[in-house]
Amino acid sequence: MSVAAYEAFECVLKKRRDGRCIEVDGYKDFLFLNRDGLPKTAVNYDAMFKCLAKKYNKCHKEPLPDVMTPHTMRHTFCTRMANAGMNPMALPYIMGHANIVMTLNYYAHATFHSAQEEMERLQAKAKTTAEAKPEATAESAEETKAA
Repeated sequence: MSVAAYEAFECVLKKRRDGRCIEVDGYKDFLFLNRDGLPKTAVNYDAMFKCLAKKYNKCHKEPLPDVMTPHTMRHTFCTRMANAGMNPMALPYIMGHANIVMTLNYYAHATFHSAQEEMERLQAKAKTTAEAKPEATAESAEETKAA
């Protein structure tokens, strides 16, 4: 966990009004609570997310997609990390998956732009390799003459 995330969570805990401990199915010490002091549920997060998206759309020319949930943000995060070249063994760990198959098959999606960038990268690598070969051939020819 980053220092910034740790500090943000500490701030959440300091702002709590009521220090009572709620236990649900053996779990306790919930970080985010609703107004009644109970742990937030998926409905709370979906409503909060919709409100944030609505506020964003008011302030920006290009609106967010109509169908967007916290889970789509999870997919986007995973895809962007995979496209950025994150270690394939670290990504399933971060996503909470048992193995990379789940991560790559369901979460890490290629896009047109990521595929295009990958093709351009491979073409540039091939070009660099092809340009380096004549120099290597010239050097070996000089070495042969010297021998």
